[in-house]
Amino acid sequence: MAALAEGMPCWADATFTDVEGAKRFYGDLLGWTFSESAAEFGDYTQAYADGKAVAAVAPPMPGQEQDTESAWCLYLASPDVTATAAKISGNGGEVLLEPMKVGDFGSMVLAKDPGGVLFGVWQAGTHEGFEKRGETGAFCWAEVFTRQPERADAFFPAVFPYGVQRLEDDNVDFKVFNLGDDAVLGRMGMTEEFPPEVPPYINVFFAVDDCEAAVERATKGGGEVKFGPMGTPFGRFAALTDPQGAAFSVMDLGTREGDLPTMSAA
Repeated sequence: MAALAEGMPCWADATFTDVEGAKRFYGDLLGWTFSESAAEFGDYTQAYADGKAVAAVAPPMPGQEQDTESAWCLYLASPDVTATAAKISGNGGEVLLEPMKVGDFGSMVLAKDPGGVLFGVWQAGTHEGFEKRGETGAFCWAEVFTRQPERADAFFPAVFPYGVQRLEDDNVDFKVFNLGDDAVLGRMGMTEEFPPEVPPYINVFFAVDDCEAAVERATKGGGEVKFGPMGTPFGRFAALTDPQGAAFSVMDLGTREGDLPTMSAA
């Protein structure tokens, strides 16, 4: 398998104080099955859709249980995490976890952009990331939600080789980061509609066959609908939080409504 392009979303994981509860919720919602926990790697547990790795869940580090808020973390591919960490620091970001080798699986960095958005960086070894994407139960899209959009717009293309386009709509502050001709990551400006206690974050989307049915499963399992379901030209989606407060979205890629939006160079 060819190495992923630098800056391509390549993996997602989340920390939960109740890992078994998270496994039940996402297993019911997305049909995930789970590997045995890897004790030597902090009980990190991979999730699978149709036998292919699509995400992972893990408990907090020992002693950090009270300080850990459940949240999804998106990882962006890098050929050299040490060089990427230097770019992060050099462009106003904060490196939270210095480059660290994870067995022979690869190497990682955890960081925040200048506006406080948490993300990861992954240099693949034997673990190359998502084994499928854009299919039911798998990652299909992600968007940076930030209260400091100008800083995000400068930061991410300085760290990764992104081109930038903006949505031609005065009512929405939305941009897209591209690798070549491919849109790989969105950027949404957070408005006053977001309560001040909601931190900036990357919203990870998982593909489902039926958005309404997925929302029903999520709410039955203790999740909460924050927005939607809503039709778009890219798919019908809903924004949710799981029972432990982690934000994410589901999208039915096969149900598309309306015309494609007009994008222009930023």
